[in-house]
Amino acid sequence: MADQNELMELAKRRGFFFGSNGAYGGTAGFYTFGPEGASLKHNVEAAWRDQFTIRLGNDEIEAPTIMPEAVFEASGHLDGFDDMLVECAECGASHRADHLIEEALEEIEDAEALGIERVGELIEEHDLACPACGASLAGEPVEDFNLMFETSIGPGSGDPGYMRPETAQGIFVEFPRLKEYARGQLPFGVTQIGPAYRNEISPRRGIIRVREFTQAELEQFIDPEEDEPPLEEVEDVEVTLYPVTEQDADDGEYLETTIGEAVETAVIGSPWVAYYLGIAQQWYERVGVDMDRFRFRQHLSGERAHYADDCWDAESEIGGNWIEIAGFAYRGCYDLTKHAEYSGDRFTVFKRYDEPVTVETATVDPDMSALGPKFGGAAAEVAEALQERAKTDPEAFESDEVTLEIDGESYTVETEVANFAVEEQTESGEHITPHVVEPSFGVGRTVYTLLEHGYTEDELDDETRTYLSLAPEVAPTNVAVFPLVSNDDELLEVATDIAGSLRSAGISVSYDDSGSIGRRYRRQDEVGTPFCVTVDHEGLEGDAEPTVTLRERDSARQIRLPVAAVSEQLETLLAGERTFEELSEQYGDVETDLTTA
Repeated sequence: MADQNELMELAKRRGFFFGSNGAYGGTAGFYTFGPEGASLKHNVEAAWRDQFTIRLGNDEIEAPTIMPEAVFEASGHLDGFDDMLVECAECGASHRADHLIEEALEEIEDAEALGIERVGELIEEHDLACPACGASLAGEPVEDFNLMFETSIGPGSGDPGYMRPETAQGIFVEFPRLKEYARGQLPFGVTQIGPAYRNEISPRRGIIRVREFTQAELEQFIDPEEDEPPLEEVEDVEVTLYPVTEQDADDGEYLETTIGEAVETAVIGSPWVAYYLGIAQQWYERVGVDMDRFRFRQHLSGERAHYADDCWDAESEIGGNWIEIAGFAYRGCYDLTKHAEYSGDRFTVFKRYDEPVTVETATVDPDMSALGPKFGGAAAEVAEALQERAKTDPEAFESDEVTLEIDGESYTVETEVANFAVEEQTESGEHITPHVVEPSFGVGRTVYTLLEHGYTEDELDDETRTYLSLAPEVAPTNVAVFPLVSNDDELLEVATDIAGSLRSAGISVSYDDSGSIGRRYRRQDEVGTPFCVTVDHEGLEGDAEPTVTLRERDSARQIRLPVAAVSEQLETLLAGERTFEELSEQYGDVETDLTTA
């Protein structure tokens, strides 16, 4: 397991990530991805796009990161997107109250689920102190703090807007147009990868909890009555689950099962959520997460989002703690219904029946010449209430009068004035509001997980070696090319030609002729480069076909292969079509003094 300080030092030294705005003293909660980190992050995003957009047949959009206030009023973020804040009366420092509880009391893993009142009581019961100055926080109020960054849209005071706290709303708001691109056919999915912003009370642990981060989200729109996921594709996928029942039990344990069994036994209530847990399990294995330090944990009722019928988190173990790296929620029709209510636009899909059906429809055609004189300014509201009553309670019109309640006032209308009738209509379909299933991935947290899980130390030639065991698909650089020495024109020319041919083949290459060959191997090991090609004198001697050595990172084993075969063999290795072991069997390992010297 990597020491967190060592990992953070390596990340900064080798250009993975570092605190932003250092020249101005730094800004908490903001990180810059350096050359290696940006490449790793982009490769993770590309792998996610390949799986969740391309292979699943979904569409991708890119929405603005700033949206008007009305969007977040409809979504509920204005009222409910809060964290628990406690301020120190002595030094004025602000802290996440639930995090203080979790750090002080080992038996509590998720204090957020306890609620504000109980968290305040625990702070007082255990006389928790301010981490900044040591003053007691007992008796200090615990309050909700909205995490959204507010801004203005337009000159002057402008119109109020917010930087999006999630990418999802950019998809939901555009649903009326997106459904047209899907030709109104359910199910369909829309993905988006991009930044989101949360004004965290106490950002911490490097890029794990920050104020600007990247999300990769899929919103799957389904007909809840008809659409079923292709569970057969993932039913045999083995997963480690931590359901609510086990979390609540005194001796609760993980459940080692398959996706199919978890659905059959109702451990996972939604087949759609289960399907995406299976897809995610396979994807995390693919990009190199240590699956012995990975689990899916079901949300407790107190921590479940207001819109979610059920929710599971993908969690990775980092430094002895479990962190959320993705969430899987069945959001129902909450989002589309709310945006329809607030915007007045249509967030439904027309579902055509197999055959037209004839239905009886209760209607009214109020006589406004009678309602107007009787009810004055309330006549329009009375007419609207009559129409709604006809839909919900047509039997009310069987008597001579209908009594309506509007804003606490009673209005009585003669039935003949309402012009009530029951008509037969032929309908070819109906408008339905789709339900939404959402897998949401934290890209930065996935990057950190890969670095932490890949961080390895071993002994090589009686020296301690540090390397990152990153999957070739996501490693910042695919291969490094070295001339053994930098003052030999023939070696330089061959190495430069090899690097150029590999780049032409679409392979990411680092060319390095600086320092001893051992130091160059060390540099590449520390940034996770899976393969190194070294051009040496031995491979160019005589009239035989020129050869080079190919070194594999994790084992530090080397083989010697023809220069003409380098590009082709590396392409097969990087694509997973062949293993280094298979190449070793073909070409044979070689012992050289190039391992560390």
